[in-house]
Amino acid sequence: MAQAIVAEGLVKRYGQVTALNGLDLVVEEGTVMALLGPNGAGKTTAVRVFTTLLPPDGGKATVAGLDVVRDARRLRTSIGVSGQYAAVDEYLTGFENLDMVGRLYHLGAKRSRERARELLRQFDLVEAGDRPVKGYSGGMRRRLDLAGALVGNAPVLFLDEPTTGLDPRARFGLWDVVEGLVASGTTLLLTTQYMEEAERLADLIAVIDHGHVIALGTADELKDQVGGERLELVLSDVADLETAKSALGRVAVGEIQLDPGSRRVIVPVSGGSAALVDALTRLSEESVKVLDVGLRRPTLDDVFLALTGHEAEEGDK
Repeated sequence: MAQAIVAEGLVKRYGQVTALNGLDLVVEEGTVMALLGPNGAGKTTAVRVFTTLLPPDGGKATVAGLDVVRDARRLRTSIGVSGQYAAVDEYLTGFENLDMVGRLYHLGAKRSRERARELLRQFDLVEAGDRPVKGYSGGMRRRLDLAGALVGNAPVLFLDEPTTGLDPRARFGLWDVVEGLVASGTTLLLTTQYMEEAERLADLIAVIDHGHVIALGTADELKDQVGGERLELVLSDVADLETAKSALGRVAVGEIQLDPGSRRVIVPVSGGSAALVDALTRLSEESVKVLDVGLRRPTLDDVFLALTGHEAEEGDK
């Protein structure tokens, strides 16, 4: 499979701050790569370098086979970009904004108008399409900006936190659009603060911290790196907590936690559903009544915290 985006030892500095510190990254054609990282990890800086908005201070990067520095002018016709903040002209209508982008892509007058109307329908902006953008809500402006990134049907698309500020319905709608684009062969690099978004859309997830990739894999592969399946049980009687802890000792692969306030027992396990069945059998033999039980795998939030030591945060440099 051909490589759509390649970074080799990419470096970018802002004065004394090193935002990218030898970033290496490869995104295959027709796939989705999600960049996750704590605030200031370098995600947005990487996008700005890939989209020719910032020159790197070291290393090299190519997109669609074109060097981001040497071939910057040609490259801009092969990419679509949506940044963290809606870049729309509020004095133009929604239709006029999209029509203008189409003409900048040299689609021609007729095709630019057609494409603008197509995208207004796709992003549920038909009724607002002929009104000035200054009257749009924040979410509507965001949708229009995203539509603008799609005008040129570019083979490589960069979306920097594309669904921030959107309500759940609009977010799910955008996910459907993205999945359709990728199915048709578009390559996508996105940064996101929503773990659910990365898990649903991305073929691979790169976790970035201090300007370089510290983990790379599918969502399941990253979760396996962290490990830590656990059973969470709620008992009927708080008096049974110690009995339960003793009974589950052979099931646990780590320290069992007890929470008397909620009558909860948390048991680190391995083996998935087999461990769940074993645990319930042992508790039944001890006549411990269980009100609720669940088997929990690590989430991407757990992975993020374990790898970076930070919670996911909005905003980036």
